[in-house]
Parts: sequence; structure tokens; C-alpha cells
Amino acid sequence: MPYKQFIKLFIYWWQKRLRPIVITICLTAGVLGLLGSNAPMSHAQSHAQTIFPTSFLNTQLVSTTRGIQNKSATVYRSPDCTCCGGWIDHLKAQGFKIKDFRTPDIEAVKQKYNVPDKLTSCHTAIVNGYVIEGHVPAQDIKRLLQEKPNVIGLSVPQMPMGTPGMEMGNKKDPFSVLAFDNTGRTAVFNEY
Repeated sequence: MPYKQFIKLFIYWWQKRLRPIVITICLTAGVLGLLGSNAPMSHAQSHAQTIFPTSFLNTQLVSTTRGIQNKSATVYRSPDCTCCGGWIDHLKAQGFKIKDFRTPDIEAVKQKYNVPDKLTSCHTAIVNGYVIEGHVPAQDIKRLLQEKPNVIGLSVPQMPMGTPGMEMGNKKDPFSVLAFDNTGRTAVFNEY
């Protein structure tokens, strides 16, 4: 069998047959607590996460019953922005501990943490090593911390009305929370 034909066949079988089985096994193991120890990842687990990343699946993963151990966020924002304070209050109300840094050079922070230009917003936060860009709802951050996908972080680009910190009465823009990886690929993590 020619190599290209083999690759096409493998990709077909992966998408149609193998991937759902692997996901089911991983979810079952995670729900039963078999994969959820706080021990560092072994080389095999790290390699498996690279081969089978959970970040761009079109399914909502089952959350385990374990709580998130460390909910702290370091927030970088412009000294002049008031809506960022509203988002910080939203996170505090959801149990996050906040370190608030006001900086006149917020663009340098975005560059340091590799936030793609098309995903930028008014503030950047770091939560357990993940980049959180803009007015991402706390429930999505909690989901990210539970699932631990192989992504850089989440973003709500720009500043849609109705997002946490951008409340304007009953006015709400539809918006998406986007996951992004180190190659700049994005995928919808949640929609509102």
C-alpha cells in the first residue's frame, strides 16, 4: 500500500473509529480518578497528551468531581481601564485570588505570553500557567483548569457587551470563548 494512501486511511480510521474510543477510555479513567493524581506527568502521559490533545474536540468533556486546588490569577491591565476591575470582581466572586498589576505597556505583556493579535482584549491574566485574555467567564476558566487541555489559554477577543465586567443592563452581544495553542490555531471553547 502506498504511503500516502496509508496515511489517508489512518486519518479516516482515527477520526471515525479510534478517536471516539480513546476519548471514551480517557474520560472514563478521568471520571473514576485513575488519571487525576496530583503527581507530575510521566513521559508517557505527556506524550499521550501531545498525540491526543483534548483542546480541539467538538465535545464537552465530563468534569470530574474533584475541586480545583489553586484558583489564583495574576492580572495585567492598563491603569485607565475600568471594565477590567469589573472582571476582577467577577473572578473574586467565583473564589479566585487575584494579584492585580497595572501597567502602561499592556502590549508588551501580550507579546510576552504569545497572545495572537486577532485575540487581544483589554487585559491579560495568567491562571495556573494558562493565559486568559479578556472577559472570559469564570466558569470557562474553571473548566479549563479541570480539563487541562494542551493549549496556551482562552480568549474573548475585543470587549463584547454582556461579558463579565462589561455588563450593560439587558444588552448582550453574542460571543465565543476561544482556545488557542502555540501555533496560533483557535477553536471554540464555549459560546454565549
